[in-house]
Amino acid sequence: MKFKNIRYLALVFGIGASVQGEGASTKQTITFSEHIAPIVFENCTSCHRPNEAAPFSLMNYRDVQKRGELIITVIEDQYMPPWHARSKDYEFQGHRGLSEKEIALIGEWVDSGMAEGDLSKVPALPKFTEGWQLGVPDLVISMKDGYPLYAEGPDIYRNFVIPLDLDEDRWIQAIEFRPGKRSIVHHSLFYYDTTGEARKRDAEDPVPGFKRMASAEKSGSIGGWAVGGIPRKLPDGLAYHLPKGSDIILSTHFHPSGKEETELSIVGLYFSKEPPKQRFTGIQLPPAFGALAGVNIPAGESNYTKKDSFVLPVDVKAFGISSHAHYLGKRMKMTATLPDGELKELLTIDDWDFSWQEQYRYEDYVFLPAGTRLDGEVVWDNSEDNINNPNTPPKRVAWGRESDDEMGSVTLQMVAANPSEFGRLRKEIRNHTAEASRKARAARFSRGRQAGQEGNRGEILKRIVDRFDKDGDGILSTAERETARKALDR
Repeated sequence: MKFKNIRYLALVFGIGASVQGEGASTKQTITFSEHIAPIVFENCTSCHRPNEAAPFSLMNYRDVQKRGELIITVIEDQYMPPWHARSKDYEFQGHRGLSEKEIALIGEWVDSGMAEGDLSKVPALPKFTEGWQLGVPDLVISMKDGYPLYAEGPDIYRNFVIPLDLDEDRWIQAIEFRPGKRSIVHHSLFYYDTTGEARKRDAEDPVPGFKRMASAEKSGSIGGWAVGGIPRKLPDGLAYHLPKGSDIILSTHFHPSGKEETELSIVGLYFSKEPPKQRFTGIQLPPAFGALAGVNIPAGESNYTKKDSFVLPVDVKAFGISSHAHYLGKRMKMTATLPDGELKELLTIDDWDFSWQEQYRYEDYVFLPAGTRLDGEVVWDNSEDNINNPNTPPKRVAWGRESDDEMGSVTLQMVAANPSEFGRLRKEIRNHTAEASRKARAARFSRGRQAGQEGNRGEILKRIVDRFDKDGDGILSTAERETARKALDR
């Protein structure tokens, strides 16, 4: 919902602006000190202060007054405070947002000249957590050397190994990732390696980190961070397993900012005092961030859609949900249709923002009985009306790992309501991904036949991917496809 006429309504109805006297009403002056500061300090200053994510501070009258017009524009459009998730059925932890009355009050203040008011009535700034948002970590680790990134060029995917030398197994309840240069780090995925191969590969590369990571080096996934991510601890009783002797791998995606930068990421690990009581998993719809869904978005298409479904084989309790796409992302949605036909909204994001990708945690576990059908939907906008479209004019965009490629999915995190059924749940999720992969191969083969390239086209494509897939993800990026095309044209 937009609030384009909210200031008019505020003036008509006098929201927060009138004081009734005997037989008459007098207009109260809206001031920063009494009316606006409490709203800004409560909802904006946590990010809009030094050394935090926002590009400028909102900590006093002057900070707010000089950006008054900008502030009312972004809050009327609900672009700020940044919060994109909604569900009519379930509450999310840490929900941010202004009420219609608060938006109207700020609008009237801006329209009336932005009076400062009595400075003695300005409330004290909240006491924010400085530094580590989850408190002092049990272990702080960092990249051994800074990684230099050029000013301009294609995106870079780089893997950095951090030896831990733990002499016993540990269990991670939370990871707080702190990029040194927020402007160039788009996301980082976390793994542990028990083989020593990643450490060896890192040592062989003269530049910090290494490019290609084989599947054998991904001994286990332990989460990740993306732009806009806020660290949160797993629910009580849940934790990632970190075997003794493990090395941590940061698999980081860099996006050049226009100037040369050097990244030195720092990570805080928060350990559980005891082993987890049960295991957890996630279902991603469509799987593999849409890599198996045949994403191929025509230029000018404003509602390109991919859907996927999964039926829960056992009772589950969901605790978190997230989504991912690039610049063309438009809408994300996941619903649950219960066995009795009742429809529940697990997540809707109506206005996707590539620059703010949060992982949302439900206030309470969401119980979903066996037989519930999960439906995930991702919509992309590749038209010229999409102000985030990196291509002018628009061009066809396929699935890929670069920022100007596309991908998309919605992921639901859950535990089996009966821990003994966890194995069955995870097996069916894996089967779902395997079936999506089978269908993707069949679709590629069908397209090959339609083009008159029967027989061994699938094997030819496999050999091309094996030869030019330098980062080992099984799919050719834009740069890898261009290298392959040039080589095959010779």
